[in-house]
Amino acid sequence: MAEILQKDGTWIFDGDALRLTPGRDRNVGLLRRELGELVVPLRALAGVSFEQGKKSGRLRLRLRDGADPLLQATGGRLAEPHDPYQMLVESDRYGVAEYLVDEVRRALLLDEVPSDPVDAYLLPGPSVPLSVSAGDGTASFDGESVRLEWNWKTEEAKAAGGPRTLSLADIEGVEWQPAVGLENGALRLRPRHAPATTPPKYDPNAVELWGFRKDPLMALVAAAVQARLPHPSAATTAVADAVRPQLPGPAAEGDHDALLRRLRELGELHRDGVLTDDEFALAKQAVLKRL
Repeated sequence: MAEILQKDGTWIFDGDALRLTPGRDRNVGLLRRELGELVVPLRALAGVSFEQGKKSGRLRLRLRDGADPLLQATGGRLAEPHDPYQMLVESDRYGVAEYLVDEVRRALLLDEVPSDPVDAYLLPGPSVPLSVSAGDGTASFDGESVRLEWNWKTEEAKAAGGPRTLSLADIEGVEWQPAVGLENGALRLRPRHAPATTPPKYDPNAVELWGFRKDPLMALVAAAVQARLPHPSAATTAVADAVRPQLPGPAAEGDHDALLRRLRELGELHRDGVLTDDEFALAKQAVLKRL
């Protein structure tokens, strides 16, 4: 077992998983505190590193793509105080940090854990129900639907439509982005068959964020929704499977029935929401070329 305790938090590695507990220091971000303790299974890790500095160092975990719904929903845009996969290390604990890194790397090698993307989430995401107020509204998620309610700061044109409720079945995607410079951030839901082209200020499916203290908490809602949507690799795999028969050339006569069955399967995936309109059109075109 390897353990390091700092003001930033505590990391414990038992050979099978890393247990990350946020510290109570005032520099620990609000999102990390709300996330609480995270248990990251070894098979979710792609790597770990330690960077030394003059006054302090930094431990960093790198997760396999697609393993964590929080990283998927935020696109890796969490700033340092809120990123649960970083830890500040005081100079007198450098040796302990290096020992932990060695232990994790040794376990990854012994267990032959690959670093390639995964096709299912290996972390559960935030628990529900949850509700967060920030920016121009409040987002609440109970595991089945998301409700967006507006406040006095909401643009009149958006607020005029009243509260917005979207069932999980009607949501194609979700994302969170922070306010950067003069550009505001947002929690944005993407309903099926409704491209997100409207700025968050006017979009009834988005909460606009202005860079205030509670903005990162909206990432909790994004991650909780993301964890309950089909994994992103599902659509990619479906398209790849459809395109693959295109490579050998025109279909042999005996393949005709199989290709027709494949068209029916693609139609079902599209109706179930696994494939978007564009993905369905691409896959369908590939099968039709074979016919």
